[in-house]
Amino acid sequence: MILDDMSRSVLVLFVIPVLLCAWPGAYVSAEDGYDLWLRYPPVGIELRAEVASHATAIVIPATSAPTAETAITELRTGLSQMLGIDVPTRQTIVDGAILVGTPDSNPLVSGLELPLDDLGDEGYLIRSLQVSGTKITVIAAKSEVGLVYGVFGLLRLIQTGQDIAALDMVNAPKIELRLLNHWDNLDRHVERGYAGQSIWDWWRLPGFVDPRYTDYARANASIGINGAVLNNVNASAQVLSARYIAKAAALARVFRPYGIKVFLSVRFSSPVELDGLKTADPLNPAVRDWWKAKATEIYEHIPDFGGFLVKANSEGQPGPQDYGRNHADGANMLAEALDPHGGVVMWRAFVYAQDNPEDRVKQALNEFKPLDGEFADNVLVQVKNGPLDFQPREPFSPMFGMMPETQLMMEFQITQEYLGFSTHMVYLGELYREVLAADTFVRGEGSTIARVIDGTLHGYKRTGIAGVANIGSDRDWTGSIFGQANWYAFGRLAWNPDLSSRQIAGEWLKMTFSTDPEFVGAATEMMMRSREAVVDYMTPLGLAHIMGTGHHYGPAPWVSDLDRPEWNPYYYHRADSEGIGFDRTSQGSNATAQYAAPVASRFSNLETVPEEYLLWFHRLSWDFQMRSGRTLWEELLAHYDNGVAEVEAMKAAWMSLKSYVDPGRFKKTAQYLDIQLEEARWWRDACIAYFARQSGKSLPEGARPPDRSLEYYMSLEFPYAPGN
Repeated sequence: MILDDMSRSVLVLFVIPVLLCAWPGAYVSAEDGYDLWLRYPPVGIELRAEVASHATAIVIPATSAPTAETAITELRTGLSQMLGIDVPTRQTIVDGAILVGTPDSNPLVSGLELPLDDLGDEGYLIRSLQVSGTKITVIAAKSEVGLVYGVFGLLRLIQTGQDIAALDMVNAPKIELRLLNHWDNLDRHVERGYAGQSIWDWWRLPGFVDPRYTDYARANASIGINGAVLNNVNASAQVLSARYIAKAAALARVFRPYGIKVFLSVRFSSPVELDGLKTADPLNPAVRDWWKAKATEIYEHIPDFGGFLVKANSEGQPGPQDYGRNHADGANMLAEALDPHGGVVMWRAFVYAQDNPEDRVKQALNEFKPLDGEFADNVLVQVKNGPLDFQPREPFSPMFGMMPETQLMMEFQITQEYLGFSTHMVYLGELYREVLAADTFVRGEGSTIARVIDGTLHGYKRTGIAGVANIGSDRDWTGSIFGQANWYAFGRLAWNPDLSSRQIAGEWLKMTFSTDPEFVGAATEMMMRSREAVVDYMTPLGLAHIMGTGHHYGPAPWVSDLDRPEWNPYYYHRADSEGIGFDRTSQGSNATAQYAAPVASRFSNLETVPEEYLLWFHRLSWDFQMRSGRTLWEELLAHYDNGVAEVEAMKAAWMSLKSYVDPGRFKKTAQYLDIQLEEARWWRDACIAYFARQSGKSLPEGARPPDRSLEYYMSLEFPYAPGN
């Protein structure tokens, strides 16, 4: 049979989608996770007809720069793949067209007199309009990068099955710097990375630029990330050599059309190590001149270079204290070098010292609080979400809110250093939401962490949020399919900290797997419960830092013989025959006093402290009566059992969703859930065996005893754990 053009169009637009969508698991070919949430699969027949009527053509500027061309290309690619037809571009308006542009680049946009003044440099507007009786959809922004974000915003609406017939959307980021921190070394080893080698092939750069770098930039731009710190905070001075600046410049050229700036982690002693200066003293004129010259050299090759990230005087890294100076002295020296070029310094507050007898969780605020107000305007102090170190659960860091004259930015971890690595399903959107919604009370109720870091609470001029990346060279980017959800959630919350983590999970599932309501509902519930499950089988009731030494893999609460006391798990739980927990009230280390009075009072009082932080702030007897009516010992066991049961339920839920997912991604996730269940039982059994011995308590009647002896669990070694 020979089909005319109209018949072919009908076949493509209606018949083929019916065949594709005739059953729940409407996949055609195997998927491996490479496409992330940007798969752009064909949409269902009803939505297809609606979208097609609002995407008859893309109206583009007469001339455009690379960033606008990036936006147009993405929009055309996404629409064409989802509709199964080639969406044309043109320069005049037709019915159902999508008009894309800025007032400066497109007279058609300028003539609409749209309310763009409050969008800033990155915001966008999407609106359904009638122009002289012609129905159009406009994506407009003040800048071309705003068009990129606007295009991804419209495509996200279509991918998630939203109605696009009557749009009126204004969207702008609430935080200025939204960065990924790559803990990638120049030899391609990734510290705390569980997705293979570094994606940066430093050896072959700048001569060979892997196409994967463009896909990386696309993915980040789609969720609003606008910066990448390319290398590990435990930095090598070589990254500032001419050879590596050229390599970073090659990456910057790839990222630039997507609105992403390159940043570098720098080693404080670089002047000594690279050029033989006798000192790195930040008040030494020769040292200051060296950094100024180095900044100028970088900007000659990377005109939009973002700035420096610095880890100093922490865990053996060099810093200004080596010369009797303080953190502000060091940060401000670098800020002075970058300021003429518009760069920023992100100075990490993750500091603690071996010879400091103070409770480790108090050391950061004690060290930085006296410097409040002394940092330059282009310095942001980068603070981890909790006062310890990316644990499954911590109270928020007391630094947030307690340094009103210093621009603080958030540091979250996306890679799962203390959360079972990439083989454990842990939706971190819930962790991020918990922290961002926490109330510091420093200016009364409503002084949330989100308001601290978006600048509205203290009037910061510069704002930022960073996530330690979980990206590597694995085909699926993050080592697991569900690890991608944490990258996605970080980006969405970095753009707007007030978004719902449940909404974000649903978006990601629809874009990554299926829009079927039964699938999305069940999978969302599984994701939302996953983080609490991990807390329960690892560190319930406020326990923390009880993982294996060095590799941070698996349970090891018994470790107590390391050289540095604060590296020992025993330091944090102190379990013995009398009780368990770390007393941080006024009767103990008084860490509660670092919080605003209402928070300090809540954490200090056994009647008001949230039970999820109980053993973080209090040392209690094993027979302490919990709110459930159980003893502390019985409650601890109940949480460990619940964690294992939740993973069993997650596995069962996933198995019930098989018809909605392609075989490859389904099988990999199922196998990972098998690993997670096995390791959840290991965590439960090893910790119960240890705490039973320390407490002298017997297991409650009916409780399952550990599968193996405590000596067996203590004998396990993992010399080749990834990311170590």
